[in-house]
Amino acid sequence: MTDPTRYREFKMPDVGEGLTEAEILSWHVKPGDTVTDGQTVCEVETAKAAVELPIPYDGVVHELRFAEGTTVDVGQVIITVDVAPGTAEEQPQTAQPAAAEPSAPVEEEAAPKGRQPVLVGYGVAESSTRRRPRKAPAGSAAGSGGGSPAAAAVQRELNGHGGAVAAPATAASAPAIGSRPLAKPPVRKLAKDLGIDLATVVPTGPDGIVTREDVHAAAAAPTAAPEPVAVPSAVPAPVSAPTPVAAPVAAGARETRVPIKGVRKATAAAMVGSAFTAPHVTEFVTVDVTRTMRLVEELKSDKAMAGLRVNPLLLIAKALLVAIRRNPEVNASWDEAAQEIVVKHYVNLGIAAATPRGLIVPNIKDAHAQTLPELAGSLAELVATAREGKTTPAAMQGGTVTITNVGVFGVDTGTPILNPGESAILAVGAIKLQPWVHKGKVKPRQVTTLALSFDHRLVDGELGSKVLADTAAVLEQPKRLFTWS
Repeated sequence: MTDPTRYREFKMPDVGEGLTEAEILSWHVKPGDTVTDGQTVCEVETAKAAVELPIPYDGVVHELRFAEGTTVDVGQVIITVDVAPGTAEEQPQTAQPAAAEPSAPVEEEAAPKGRQPVLVGYGVAESSTRRRPRKAPAGSAAGSGGGSPAAAAVQRELNGHGGAVAAPATAASAPAIGSRPLAKPPVRKLAKDLGIDLATVVPTGPDGIVTREDVHAAAAAPTAAPEPVAVPSAVPAPVSAPTPVAAPVAAGARETRVPIKGVRKATAAAMVGSAFTAPHVTEFVTVDVTRTMRLVEELKSDKAMAGLRVNPLLLIAKALLVAIRRNPEVNASWDEAAQEIVVKHYVNLGIAAATPRGLIVPNIKDAHAQTLPELAGSLAELVATAREGKTTPAAMQGGTVTITNVGVFGVDTGTPILNPGESAILAVGAIKLQPWVHKGKVKPRQVTTLALSFDHRLVDGELGSKVLADTAAVLEQPKRLFTWS
């Protein structure tokens, strides 16, 4: 019998708001490896994205329950960790009486009936069954179970970095810490992804714990001279991603079967649902973007855009945002249950990205409020994250309007399907040198075709036409970026 006080079980968490399963893509550890609280032990793929899972305690890997490539239900144990290596296995078992005392170093991991798995590092939802407190060994930090006096340690840790505790921690309830701020593994990962030093974040959670909201607040706070994020010059636009390498085909094989799972499975279901729920209408316009292409070249040498990637997609995105500002009713969603049209007063601009795992649509939060340099940096960060396969489920939620740049593949136009929950999507075709009537004469001009699909339940032909025409007008005369803003 495995001693539950020594071997801790880590279960597959729900990393995407209600998902029921995930595939183990790769293990980053093997039996016998030492792991620490917050260390990534594996990467899993859900129906939304690939996600790294951090382990919530220290110890030595005892067993990996599933092989790579296995699809595991949420709540199943995927790894066990020996949290007391070097101890004879029978010792903890015989040392524990049938009814464990409150001071015993026991923290139950199994989820009794009534509990539901939640996000990584947060354990399980609380029910009537309470965890027994863990007693921290002398000279070491207690785990998330808490129970050792640590208010002074929390204050020293934060004060050492110029921080402050929102409310004094009590000795009876403050979790003990080592030499770093208090935060759960998902919060640590969020801070890492956003480039935030947890030591500089002011905690507002219970007992001085740094919360997700604290990290987001720190990320939104103004900083001195932020470094721009540049996209490698080899990337044509933030919709491309490395082409998946085809699996070897046996000689003489006439078919290859590829399992439908993960992101591709979820995308297929979403597209079918969107196509047969929202009545799609697509309108097209061909526009002379010669002046926009000239502006792109001028901006590349502008000091304000130094270090940033400037490409046509950047100005197309800005043009669409201007068109939405002039026609805000298009930035909406259809609430079938409430029988309401929900008009959004913010624009989370989605950028469709083709990845080896399938189509994903991460979005730029509050794109409407960003300056041109800020938007360029956001696009750069979006494509870099997508290319690395590190796009998080949160980055793909809450989108309002989407752009898909099919032009990078040499395609002239198309009829894009709406991202579920959104009312409009703009497809951008290839920009090509074509004969065009300009000032009464046929001249070679840079021309592209835009296609706008919209949900005809809430966007009628007039509104859709205005949005498309305004976007085209800005690209034809980019000075409207300033006169219409």
